[in-house]
Amino acid sequence: MSDTTLTSAPPAHGVGLSDTAAAKVKSLLEQEGRDDLRLRVAVQPGGCSGLIYQLYFDERMLDGDATVDFGGVEVIVDKMSVPYLDGASIDFEDTIQKQGFTIDNPNAGGSCACGDSFH
Repeated sequence: MSDTTLTSAPPAHGVGLSDTAAAKVKSLLEQEGRDDLRLRVAVQPGGCSGLIYQLYFDERMLDGDATVDFGGVEVIVDKMSVPYLDGASIDFEDTIQKQGFTIDNPNAGGSCACGDSFH
């Protein structure tokens, strides 16, 4: 009996990326002149509420990473972060009050005032 999972595509994750956020990521990648980078989303212990979001460009693909392509923008999530981010959506705000990526996460039981940390 052969194991076909070794050659199959990486699993998908439940994180969404808005069209606005995807366009911003593409713009940033063009500014960097790189086409080998992916947008990595992760959670790690820390912050005032217990877990903190990480959002950064990464050229690596790690064992167990889940990936989804959003019109040429590849979003990857490590296997430990997938359950915490399932159903979360990433958007980009560009208003007079705030500019930056936002994460709306239905799994967060509560967050701190800064909005970067949750539990």
